[in-house]
Amino acid sequence: MEVRLRRVYEPVTSGDGKRILVDRVWPRGLSKEKARLDEWEKDVAPSTELRKWYGHSPERFDEFTRRYEAELDEPDRAAALRHLRDLAGEGTVTLLTATMDIDISQAAVLASLLRDGG
Repeated sequence: MEVRLRRVYEPVTSGDGKRILVDRVWPRGLSKEKARLDEWEKDVAPSTELRKWYGHSPERFDEFTRRYEAELDEPDRAAALRHLRDLAGEGTVTLLTATMDIDISQAAVLASLLRDGG
């Protein structure tokens, strides 16, 4: 299983496999044609409340991760996460986000969960 992380604004590469946007909000200034997504999995994204609280503040990342993983137990989010696991089991997936720092994003949390089987 290979799970990759990229910003949705980066050019498509041949090794991307399935390209899946994991943001709740569509990326600013990006057309659907240019994004070249296979799927947009909004249901796996963190809640608006959690996203606003977090604000991509590095010192809040550990607490964000804990709260986000708890949200992923909710039925709709859990189903979306299972779907991502299924896709990852079939081949390479690239989780896409508009976030500037992908290492402290929900996509990073998801990639870790998928890679670790959690």
